[in-house]
Amino acid sequence: MSRSALFTPLALPCGAVIPNRLGKAAMEENMSEPGQLPGTTLIGLYRRWARGGAGLLITGNVMVDGRAMTGPGGVVLQQGTPLEPFSQWAKAAQEGGAQVWMQLNHPGRQVFASMGGNCWAPSAVALDMGKHSHLFATPKAMDEDQIAELIERFATSARMAEQAGFNGVQIHAAHGYLLSQFLSPLSNQRNDRWGGSLENRARLLCEVIRAIRSRVSAGFAVAVKLNSADFQRGGFDAADALATLKLLNELPVDLLELSGGSYESPAMQGRTADGRTLAREAYFLEFASSLTQQARMPLMTTGGIHRRAVAEQVIAEGVAMAGMATALTLEPDLPARWQAGEDTQASMPAVSWSDKTLAALATMAVIKRQLRRLGTRRNSKPQASPLLSLILDRLRIQRLTRRYRQWLEQTGSV
Repeated sequence: MSRSALFTPLALPCGAVIPNRLGKAAMEENMSEPGQLPGTTLIGLYRRWARGGAGLLITGNVMVDGRAMTGPGGVVLQQGTPLEPFSQWAKAAQEGGAQVWMQLNHPGRQVFASMGGNCWAPSAVALDMGKHSHLFATPKAMDEDQIAELIERFATSARMAEQAGFNGVQIHAAHGYLLSQFLSPLSNQRNDRWGGSLENRARLLCEVIRAIRSRVSAGFAVAVKLNSADFQRGGFDAADALATLKLLNELPVDLLELSGGSYESPAMQGRTADGRTLAREAYFLEFASSLTQQARMPLMTTGGIHRRAVAEQVIAEGVAMAGMATALTLEPDLPARWQAGEDTQASMPAVSWSDKTLAALATMAVIKRQLRRLGTRRNSKPQASPLLSLILDRLRIQRLTRRYRQWLEQTGSV
């Protein structure tokens, strides 16, 4: 592969063109301002990334329902939300010429009990987080009306994202969130048309795609993020992922990003619950490359990429895009530096605590600390203490939770 292959354009089925093959994958920023809206720090963060050379910027998950949040500092885009802050966000992110997509999400059962609001799920199967399970809300199985409402919410949020100036949306169907919960036979134990066979378990994702495409323009990108596996025994596995891909082949999907894991098995951080060993970098590349001949849409893989040679390997193996997340919190201009011929790499020390749940939370806390630094025009601090970062993050979340619950009450959403 030539040294310039990372920096060739990618034409999507909808007609849009991504300037190069490096994408900033989604990370949960948890940086909203009052009203669960994007504000100065979040917009500043994306302006920093916009100048960094990536061809695609995918936002952290934006909630389609303000009553169900992955964190109290999350951004919400639903009917009635003012669009001006989102327009400012899109404009800042596009300053460098990148495609900018909004990731849309519903957490399902992966919500903290302290948050209040809704905890919807395909079935009333609680998260198994060991001694930390009590921190999460008790899920309630969704009925037909709630499923119909969810589909409508995704479609409404996508239409509003386009109105605000975003170039596309990514539907989050990975990492154990609601659409991923419907896909997994562990969390989806329904016996109606939304459960049982893989075709039934994937029905909600397919209906969301159809509803979104019916509301947006032809040139607006509609992408999906899908697990290659849940990395839990008896869960969504590689065979399920391949079967889901074949269903998505029949739908207007412009890019499929492959990742893996959930709160119970955080493979996206390089750890699994079922004992499988992941590659040290590009965790899901082997599976992604095996699908390149099966997929009718371009593929992207994300997970642990922080060296140029590994990103080049991703493209050399037929995967259309290399997604990076943590690396771009440490070196936001890494793509531009690679294009200039530098071999700079960016990796963060692993948090290797014996308590895997706390280690995962500490890892996220360190990352979110870097995001806030970048959003306030400071440089990253990769050697930040995981313990201090976790303590500061817990205190911050307590403050944001109080603010969020007040917002729920004020908006009549409780």
